[in-house]
Amino acid sequence: MAEAPREGFCVVGLGNPGEEYRTTRHNVGFRVVDVVAARWNVDIRRPEFRALTAEAMLGRSMVLLMKPQTFMNSSGRSVAEALTNLALPPERLIAIYDDLDLPVGRIRVRPDGGTGGHRGVASLTEHLGTDAFARVRLGIGRPPEGCAVIDYVLSPFAADDAVEMARVVSRAADAVECIVTDGIVAAMEAFNGC
Repeated sequence: MAEAPREGFCVVGLGNPGEEYRTTRHNVGFRVVDVVAARWNVDIRRPEFRALTAEAMLGRSMVLLMKPQTFMNSSGRSVAEALTNLALPPERLIAIYDDLDLPVGRIRVRPDGGTGGHRGVASLTEHLGTDAFARVRLGIGRPPEGCAVIDYVLSPFAADDAVEMARVVSRAADAVECIVTDGIVAAMEAFNGC
């Protein structure tokens, strides 16, 4: 007898819409979702839930890929609308975003946690009413002395870091796939410290 399909997932990359933000540090979440979509042969272009979306199957799980178009600080509105519409609990959300507290090139997978001062994550927590959702955090490092955080996160990577981030974005996409197919614990064991 065939197994019943597993519950779905919502995979959201946090970022800002618009060409001027495409290559910035703050948009690594969008980049990871784009890599996942390319691997799964889907285009993230359907407008719904104040986002660009695509649906795909991975194993036995239906996955909604999302790139909110609300700008970073209001990402939670878009994601909460999607989860409500799909009747998915926050525990089935995987949020992918940049992290100032991790060095460039590091990935950290967690099942829950605080905001770490990240306004996009704060918006998710506020609109979902919980911090119990999976995170794939990509290190972007701290700004140099005298550089404001907002200027730093909204600027592109330096050439050396850009090469490293291409590798990390691919590894983060691997981590997302691992969470969906094998669970958060397996992903933490495989990817934390990368």
